[in-house]
Amino acid sequence: MSDKNLETRKDSSPSKSRFLHWSEFIRACEINPHRLMELMEMGWVDSVCTENEDYLFPESDIFKVRKLVRLCKDFELSTVGGTIIVDLLQEIEDLKREVNELRKLL
Repeated sequence: MSDKNLETRKDSSPSKSRFLHWSEFIRACEINPHRLMELMEMGWVDSVCTENEDYLFPESDIFKVRKLVRLCKDFELSTVGGTIIVDLLQEIEDLKREVNELRKLL
């Protein structure tokens, strides 16, 4: 994820960040820090590294990671197995949405 995704404001009022700090993201996702590092190494989770070497994660990844954690726990899956399933579920949702859009054109 590039720095261009970070929004800048012209006024001095604080804005709600679309990114969470490492510890906030772990808490929000209820994920083990070691598993999060594994996901980062796999390139499955986006992060931005600040000048202070803190990792920031997009809020939009919370749902995806929580789904992974739940699937791995419920079905006793490895991290890799869980990511494959989450990716396939997302692909199914995308295809359903596309089919519905195409049906509207008929």
